[in-house]
Amino acid sequence: MPKKILIVDDEAHIRLLYSEELTEEGYEVITAEDGLNLLERIEIERPNLVILDIKMVNYNGLDLLQDIRNKFYDLPVILCSAYDTFKDDIKSIAADQYVIKSFDLTELKSKISDLLND
Repeated sequence: MPKKILIVDDEAHIRLLYSEELTEEGYEVITAEDGLNLLERIEIERPNLVILDIKMVNYNGLDLLQDIRNKFYDLPVILCSAYDTFKDDIKSIAADQYVIKSFDLTELKSKISDLLND
């Protein structure tokens, strides 16, 4: 049974790119465009890993990360942002990994594999 990854990003092209690439890698991929009902979605879908954007319209990924950690402490989360400045934010240390957005997904795929022990 393939491992399930939840991608949370408000940019449709990022969700599509990540979804296509990770599906090709053999993962089951589900997506969300924002943090609306995210904890309930995690409860229902039971992903093995979450890729979480930081800057989304109406949602702060760092706050969502804290919510995830409070309810699903052991769920691996990769923060993904176009900005490296968030690496220094104290809230970001709750993430398992931090990746700068890129169209080359080599680093992201490597970190996913490490976290899921593929």
